[in-house]
Amino acid sequence: MALTDWVFDGVLGLLVVVLAVAVLYARTLYASIVLFIAFGLLLAVVWARLGAADLALAEAAIGAGLTGALLLAALAQTSTTPFAEQRSAHWTRQRWPATGLALLVGVLLVRSLVGLDRMAEPGLMDAVTQNMADAGVGHPVTAVLLNFRAWDTLLELVVLLLALLGVRQLATKPLVIAAPWALLEAWSRILAPLAVLVGGYLLWRGSNYPGGAFQSGALLAAAAVVLRLNHLLPPVRWSSWGVRILVLLGVAVFLTVAIFTHWLGAGWLNYPLPFNGLLILLIEIAATVSIATTLTLLVVGEPDEVRA
Repeated sequence: MALTDWVFDGVLGLLVVVLAVAVLYARTLYASIVLFIAFGLLLAVVWARLGAADLALAEAAIGAGLTGALLLAALAQTSTTPFAEQRSAHWTRQRWPATGLALLVGVLLVRSLVGLDRMAEPGLMDAVTQNMADAGVGHPVTAVLLNFRAWDTLLELVVLLLALLGVRQLATKPLVIAAPWALLEAWSRILAPLAVLVGGYLLWRGSNYPGGAFQSGALLAAAAVVLRLNHLLPPVRWSSWGVRILVLLGVAVFLTVAIFTHWLGAGWLNYPLPFNGLLILLIEIAATVSIATTLTLLVVGEPDEVRA
């Protein structure tokens, strides 16, 4: 590795640690969220440097972008009590249990990393490589997510659905969207179509290269959020049957394919060879639509409808 790479990686790692500490000790919650978004973007660069393009895309779109938007939306719904006063009252009492829990999680993570190289070399990587010809896709990550470990991805969609149902149970303040700036509205008319175009490209490319449903869905949701915040999109209401169908589409198609493959005798989510690529593409399209609709509802869903 060249000296410049060592310097770049060293500075990058140092900035990640500094931002992580800064998030915890920022004076205001707003500053913490902004620093958290910057932390997520830097983490995406770290994944890119490690050659994990899929994780880099997911971290930038979901970890930094959408999670940051959700945190800002949550901040707008919380108490107006200054964070410094909240910290002075609860900080000392909560600091030591939180520190102990963080240390315990850190020890468990380090312990899990110790044996990771031994597990990967002769086992999982070889198994994936040997079965790529029957995977129905050309990218090993997509093959793992939607073929070899398809049940994991189905459960991730279920978790996302449960998160939306959980948010609906929370009492929230009415969603107030300020009048958009003319410049921001003009940029939204340009950025949203570009986001849809890139999202479609990531979905299609995900079969053979980094990309896929989660990255594409996050981009489509970002486009919808930008349009809604600029009053260019009508309110997204959970009470609409069309919206409910779109939210449930991913899980429904996944389960339908599982039943179909079981009926054929291949087993649950064991795709028959002539149709494996087509079934995976069908699942990815449905999952993208569901993810985009769910994330949009989580960020700019009408509060009165969300808790109805």
